[in-house]
Amino acid sequence: MFDPGKFIEEKVSELKHEIKGKAIIACSGGVDSTVAAVITSKAIGNRLLTVYVNTGFMRKGETETVEKMLKQLGLNYKIVDASNEFFAALNGVVDPERKRKIIGEKFIRVFERTARDFGADYLVQGTIAPDWIESGDRLRDTIKTHHNVGGLPADMKLKLVEPLRDLYKDEVRKVARFLGIEVSERQPFPGPALAIRVIGEATPEAVEIVREACAIVEEEIEKAAASGKMTLPWQYFAVLLPVQSVGVQGDRRAYGRTIAVRAVDSVDAMTATYSKIPHEVLEKISLRIVNEMKDKVNRVVYDITDKPPATIEWE
Repeated sequence: MFDPGKFIEEKVSELKHEIKGKAIIACSGGVDSTVAAVITSKAIGNRLLTVYVNTGFMRKGETETVEKMLKQLGLNYKIVDASNEFFAALNGVVDPERKRKIIGEKFIRVFERTARDFGADYLVQGTIAPDWIESGDRLRDTIKTHHNVGGLPADMKLKLVEPLRDLYKDEVRKVARFLGIEVSERQPFPGPALAIRVIGEATPEAVEIVREACAIVEEEIEKAAASGKMTLPWQYFAVLLPVQSVGVQGDRRAYGRTIAVRAVDSVDAMTATYSKIPHEVLEKISLRIVNEMKDKVNRVVYDITDKPPATIEWE
């Protein structure tokens, strides 16, 4: 039986011996990186700088929400706006593996600069078991390269520390609950963020469309769950597809983009089943998306594929 209290005690002791000087930690505000930040802070205090990078691919209101949480947790933190750098690095890139590797390297370059200014030699990450399992190695196929594993550049100067490396998502949540962290039940959000929820090139315009669609999906599903119409899925979001189709808006022809809605139930992210969302909820999501994004989106579809054969994210 996994004991979160014992795990924390052992990890704090390990980190005190492993980290000799200053360290920075990459923190997205998700449960994995936030748990890693709190545990590492317990071990080395203000010798840790928690770094949140706004890549330009974040969800609606994400940066403000994360900053508020970091303040409440009493962490030593810094917000870095590198959105222009990330958009420039992905200009013209459509292959999902290239996206993930470019994003992974760009993150490291930002962290290296920040670590230099802070005088840190260590980079702490909230990597968990599914990240390195799906990224593959000589013994396993690569399902998809996680930016914090396969996206790390070979010439990285910082020493890597991964206190949650052997945990699965359900175990990380138990640790978060034990620590009283408010994001313990927060749905997973990929490190590459909305860049991989745009299938194809992640342009500023495309990212803005999927950002609004994701916000609508989250709002409507959370509202329905709160009112007892359904159980809150493990993960739920929107994906912008690289296709356009003919539609009708009013009495005129419309040629717009397509949004796919994805919601799944899982325990550890290794397998998942699609969520049976009530049709009235799907209808509300669809109506809001096409009405609030007129001239941009004219079709909404729902993904009913399990994992496997699909992965949870589309890229």
